[in-house]
Amino acid sequence: MDKVVIYTDGAARGNPGPGAIGVVIKDEAGTIAAKISQRLGVTTNNQAEYQAIIAGLEKAVGLGAKSAEVKSDSELVVNQINGRYKIKNTGLRPLYQKVVQLTGQLESFSISYIPREQNKAADDLANQALDKRII
Repeated sequence: MDKVVIYTDGAARGNPGPGAIGVVIKDEAGTIAAKISQRLGVTTNNQAEYQAIIAGLEKAVGLGAKSAEVKSDSELVVNQINGRYKIKNTGLRPLYQKVVQLTGQLESFSISYIPREQNKAADDLANQALDKRII
């Protein structure tokens, strides 16, 4: 698998509050190669957004992808990763550094903002994880 497109979403109810991530990875043909729906515990929205990107990149690297295009509905996180915004929150710095470390394992990487309406599958996966009750 050469190139993947990774749709990511992170959510926290309460901010901070219970958090979760949703990730959909598609191959070059647009076929879904992987999905992730996972609870995180207590986190912020922005931390959850970063965690979703990290999980998607880890999975893509594990699948042998050489190139990844990430699509996220978090304008803040996309702009931080693209270097347009400074990372003022110290809790986000280690997450940003993990993204940089993972993207270094790829031949090419890009991240872009998409409206929430275009990110429904990842959003649904994050909400499904949040709605699950832990027994």
